[in-house]
Amino acid sequence: MALKDQITTDLTAAMKAGDKIKTETLRSLRALVLDFEKSGADRAMLPDEEMKLLMTAAKKRREAMELFSVNNRPELAEKEKSELEVISLYLPKQMSREEVEKRVTEVIAEVGATGQADTNKVIPILMKELKGKADGKLVQEIVKEKLSQ
Repeated sequence: MALKDQITTDLTAAMKAGDKIKTETLRSLRALVLDFEKSGADRAMLPDEEMKLLMTAAKKRREAMELFSVNNRPELAEKEKSELEVISLYLPKQMSREEVEKRVTEVIAEVGATGQADTNKVIPILMKELKGKADGKLVQEIVKEKLSQ
């Protein structure tokens, strides 16, 4: 089922159930999909584009959540967290830190990277492979750790 259809179906169910947070979040996601359709692309959304849209929405929620926490606004941070949980339902299962570390170690060995200067050899391979499965910040952090040892 296409992302737009899935969101529409879930939005209807959330509205019937009276789930305010899920309804608001799904409406915002549907608006993003509709913006894409009106952008003049004249084609259906590809799975990569759907993933990018969802990842961007999730990243915005994470950043807002962090900002609200820092500025002592726990009620708004909690709302962003709830929205992020709804968006996460549409994303593939995220890899754990241990799984990412294992894959980083494997790629470093494959490429023959030895130090910080080889970061640009490792990161593009990992980001292409782990896109949508792991947070980019986490991947970068682990690569820097491994290459500085």
